[in-house]
Formats: sequence, structure tokens, C-alpha cells
Amino acid sequence: MRARNLILLFVLCLLGLGKAHAQTVTFNGNFKDINFATNLPVGWYHIMDELNYSYAVDSHVVKKSKYSLSITSKTNEGSFGAISCAIEQTFKGRKVQLKGFIKTENVVGYAGFWVRIDGTSAFNNMEDQHIHGTTDWKEYTIDLPYDQANATILNIGALLVGKGKMWISNVRFYVDGVPVEKAKIKQPETFAALKDTDFSKNSGIADFTPNNQQIKNLALLCQVWGFVKYHLPKSAKGDINMDAELFRVMPEIIKASNYNEASGVIEKWIDKLGLPPHCPNCSGIRDANIAQKPDYGEIFDKLIVSPQLADKLTYIIENSYNSKNYYIAKMGAGNPDFTHEISYDDVDYPDAGIRLLSLFRYWNMIQYFFPYKHLIGEDWNKVLPAYIPRFVNAKDAIDYDLAAMALISNVHDSHANIWSSPKGLSEYRGKYSPPFMAKFIENKLVVTDYYNDTLNVKNNIKVGDVIKSINGIKIDSLIRKYLPITAASNYETQLRDMPREYLLRSKEPDFKFVVERNGQTLQISQQGMAYGNLNVALLVNPHPNEPGFHLINNDIGYIFPGKYHNKDLPAIKDMFKTTKGIIVDMRCYPSEFMPFTFVPFIKTGDAKFVYFTSGSIFHPGLFSTGDPLNIKPENSYKGKVVVIVNEQTQSQAEYTTMAFQSSPNVTVIGSTTAGADGNVSQITLPGKITTMISGLGVLYPDGTETQRKGVKIDVKLNPTIEGIKAGKDEALEKAKAIIVGS
Repeated sequence: MRARNLILLFVLCLLGLGKAHAQTVTFNGNFKDINFATNLPVGWYHIMDELNYSYAVDSHVVKKSKYSLSITSKTNEGSFGAISCAIEQTFKGRKVQLKGFIKTENVVGYAGFWVRIDGTSAFNNMEDQHIHGTTDWKEYTIDLPYDQANATILNIGALLVGKGKMWISNVRFYVDGVPVEKAKIKQPETFAALKDTDFSKNSGIADFTPNNQQIKNLALLCQVWGFVKYHLPKSAKGDINMDAELFRVMPEIIKASNYNEASGVIEKWIDKLGLPPHCPNCSGIRDANIAQKPDYGEIFDKLIVSPQLADKLTYIIENSYNSKNYYIAKMGAGNPDFTHEISYDDVDYPDAGIRLLSLFRYWNMIQYFFPYKHLIGEDWNKVLPAYIPRFVNAKDAIDYDLAAMALISNVHDSHANIWSSPKGLSEYRGKYSPPFMAKFIENKLVVTDYYNDTLNVKNNIKVGDVIKSINGIKIDSLIRKYLPITAASNYETQLRDMPREYLLRSKEPDFKFVVERNGQTLQISQQGMAYGNLNVALLVNPHPNEPGFHLINNDIGYIFPGKYHNKDLPAIKDMFKTTKGIIVDMRCYPSEFMPFTFVPFIKTGDAKFVYFTSGSIFHPGLFSTGDPLNIKPENSYKGKVVVIVNEQTQSQAEYTTMAFQSSPNVTVIGSTTAGADGNVSQITLPGKITTMISGLGVLYPDGTETQRKGVKIDVKLNPTIEGIKAGKDEALEKAKAIIVGS
């Protein structure tokens, strides 16, 4: 249920690091072999920001190895530096483990190893351990599940977020406890689609300005292309490179002067691909637990497509029943895994054909595999023609990235942001930010805290200041400008993200604010700093020096799930055993999965807490309902439990809150949550764009959806400006009062 911020997600966008699969595994984790031309170990690469970070082997500062590998910040401008090693073989096994040593020096931000398993959602970058400052050599471990059915490339590396220096040494990697060099290799499948490389660099389609008929024809092509991609058996087997086929048929579609001509072009194209043989045993949709039926758009509308084309598309449905698909698989939880998508990340600004591919790919993924398409708020079929001219006419990388950002924002899913850093979007947002935090409280943008105590910020800007305008533009105008490109499930979460992503960002280092303070209007100039040097860890861990659990007093226990670990549960049970109540501060993202570990400790009764809807590979576009899940109670804790939520409560935090709510002794207080539940699925778009969607439908047992709405709240409570000025945590105070009965 993970929804990661930009730093947590950055390695998800690093694609194509490897080449062909080999039959043996070579992992240079002890850095024995050095490429002295690059001053890096053989097989290791720097993958982020060479301008602001240096990467080098070190023969003096080492631990159990001849060499170590270091990352050093060279300037104050960088966001993060990272190194990577890709193991491209697939293995037979159930779990993987990285072990290695880290040493740090004056790290402001954090340092850590990272592991990502492509083809699955398995990922860890040690952000929750927050290794910072100056530390001596210490061994660290990352454990991840290994889905051998879906796993592809193993990506291993280290990262330095912010400033300072880190070293890594003696890195080892294991599959089921066996060194990766000796692990059992699973032979990869080979597909004909991979041999079709005619359009691997460009589409061959020049820029053009589409007229109304071309927009209609391209919209029809998009819908038929996506239908064929996910339904035609030859495509499902991996015999067809559907991207290349799109570029082969698109020029004739652009030339077509009416629907009839476009239908003829598409029909000939399908004939060339080949219809499937008659399949007497292919079954239709008979699922009794249907949550959502397929929507095929306009491809069967006889006013738009020819009868002959409609008949052939119908025949494909009736004679296709694909249990596997080259372009779509399911992860362990049932959410979609969009496989074998070509990234086209050689350029920041793709050509016109690839820009259209980007739109077509995303639109069809949502059309067939987004469980919340019915909650988008508008007809997704009408969204398509509206975006075709925007993608075609994008004049540079900024225009293209903003078109993609607007399209992604259109699905209204807090998981569906652009989590990578494409050049155009980064340039548009700007690299400078003032070193203070601000959020919307009582519909006003209010300063709430400081990222860094620097640039005289505490003398210029005060907590509680209401920002009226930024660089001469009123806040209301800025909100209207940025809402269409702020991806989130609901308005509250759009306002959560807007200050960090747009309002408090600039291409220039100097900011001019008009603020209201104690009834006075003040004009303030504040110097900004590189966004990458902000202590953004405070957003997810506002009290870094406090423990993850403690006693507020003899009657009340407190848990911050962002620092919770299941290994601490026995100590928590002992510490809280005589308390009257426990406060669970869910204004964060849980460090570990709590529903089936911590929740049984506090749960009484046998109420179910959730059920899911998931998509289908057999019938793309069909969503079915599963059985509700339950949590067996221990009946150990008899006191009250108060869960605090707000807009920071997202994804796994929302799911965990639902689990808590299955117990009658739980009260949820606070404000609207992020409304993005369900395991995430990664989407790769051309031009170095990485995004995600909520891949499962998540509902309460009574059928209430959490998407866009957020979790159910028993006591609504919003922070106030006066509370911020006074330094009060009003939600925490209310939680205490509920427990003691006042």
C-alpha cells in the first residue's frame, strides 16, 4: 500500500541499466575489480547528478574489503546522488537480502542502500532509518520478498540525499540465503516483440497541427490499438511490438479524411496482424461478483466505425481468453503490473509520434486497469480527444511534461503524480525554495515550521504568518493556476502538495512575500535555497528525535507508525498494559505493516474490515469483488484507542486505519485523508516520466469507498491558525481528552 514521496520513488524511474541476460551471475560487491577510467567498480554506475555529486573508489577508508565506494556532495545545489548495479538474471527463490557496511560524514539529509526488484512492487531505500550526521562503519541489511513469477532485473545501489559524504563497502546479496553468484537462475522467456526494433529511437512521425477530423481519427486509433494490445492473443503472447505497430499505422490514420477511411486503414492493419483462430471454449464474462464491466469506448459505434471493423473487433473478443499477457500481469496482491513497456528515455522531448504513444499508453491503462475509473468525475472517453492536440502541439520538454502532468492529474489519484524528475517539469517548477514549511489552514496558506534554520528565515518569516501573495501574485490566483496540474484524489490533498510542488518553488533564488501577521500586512524578501537541500524528511517525520512509542503519562500511550517496528510490539504491550488508552498518530506513513501484527493487540470483536476489487487479464476492463478480510483479535488491550488522521494519511496509512476501525474501542479523529488506497502500480511513459496508480479497489465491508473520500472519521477536527501560532497540536490534545473522558 505504499505511496512514496519523490525521494522515496526516485529509483523507480531509473530504467534500462542493463543489457542481455547472461547465464552466470557476476556481482562485484567487494569492489575487487575497478574500472580506473571511471574510478568506479566494474558493473557499478553513477546514475544521478554528476554535476553536484562525485562518485569514486577509496582505498584508504575501507571495511572488510580492499576498496570502498563513496558519494560526496560537491555543491549546495544537489538533491541526491546515487550509484547502481543491475543484476539482470532472474532467480528461483522467495526472498532476497542485501548486506553491506556504510560510513557517513556530515550528512545533512540521509544515506542508505537501496534495492528495487523490477516487475514487482518490492523496494526499499532505508529512508526510514534516517542515517545522517557522522557515523562509523556499521553493517546494514535490506530484506525483500522475491516474486519469482514476475521479478525481472534486480537493482542494487546506494544514495546520498542532501549534503555530506558516505562510503559503502563489502556489499553482499543473497537469494534465499545463498550468495547471488551461486543462486539458482531462472531462465528468462524470449519474445518476438523484442526483436522488432524499427522504431526504438523515434517514430518517424514529424510534427503536425491536427485538425478536428485528425483528432477524431487518432482517438479511434488509440481505442482500437489499446483494445488489440490487451485482447489479441498474438499480442498477449509477446509476438507483436505494439508500439512499433502503432507507428506503422499512424501515418495513414493522420492522412485519412473521414471516419470511413480511418476504419478501412485500421481494418487492413488488423488483417495484417491476423485474427485469432476460432475458439469454441473461450468463455464470456460470467463472474457473479462483477464490480465494473469493460468500457470499450467508441470502437463498436457503427456511426464511427465500419460494420466490417466492428465485426472483427467483436470476433476478437469472442475468440480471446488470455490467461497471460506480455503487456500486463498481476502482482501478488492483484494490482496490475505493466510489463515490457519501452521507456524511450534517450530524449527529454520525444517526437510527435512518441508523444502520442505516451497519451495512448496511459489512456488505455486507465481504461482497462484502473479500479477507480468510475470516480474520475468525467467521461474518460471524452478526455482522450481533448488531450490529443495538447500532446501533438507540445512545443518543448516543458509543454510535454505539463501535458502529461495534466493528464495524470485528470484521474484524481494521490498515487498518480509524476514521481521522477523529467527535465521539463523540473525546469518549470524551479530549483529554489524558501527554507520554511507552509500549509493551508482555514483556507489560508500559513507558515507552520522551518525546514532549515538558515538564510535568516526565522527573523523574516514567523510561524503563523498568513501568506497573501508570492512574487506579486495572489494565492487564490496561484491555486487556480496549479490545480489542473496538481495530482491528488481530493481538493484537500491538492492543497497539501501545492506549496511544495509549485507555490514555494521558483527558478530564481529570491522570493517576495506579502504576509499578514497579527493584523499587520508586511512585505518580506526571503532568499531561497536549492530544493534538494531542504530537510524534507521533516514532512514525514516532524519530530526526528522522539521515539516511535512512549508514555505521554501513566494513562496514555503514544505510537507514531512512521517509526513503528513489529519487533517492538512486545515492549509496547508491556509499556502500555496499564494505560487507559493509546493514541495512534497516523499522520504519517507506517514503517511496517501493522494490520495483522499490532491491530490484533487492540482489537475486540470479529468485525471484518475491508474487501477489494481487482482487474482481469482474461477480460480487460472487468473488475471483480473479493471476499472481505478479517483480523482475528487477541482481546489483549481493553482500553480506548484514538487514531489521528489528516491529509498526510495516505495509502497504507489509510488501509491500516481501516483495520483499526474494525474494533469497537477505536475512535478516528482529524481531517480528510488523502483518499488513495490500494497497492500501487508503476507506469513508465516516454521522456523519463514515471507515475503510478492505485491498482486495487479498497472498500469498507459496507461498500463505502475510500478513494477520493478518505477514511471514515468519527470526530472531525481541523487545525486552526491560532493553534499553529500557539504551538498546539490540537488533534493530539483532543485525543488525550477522549481517552480520559473529558
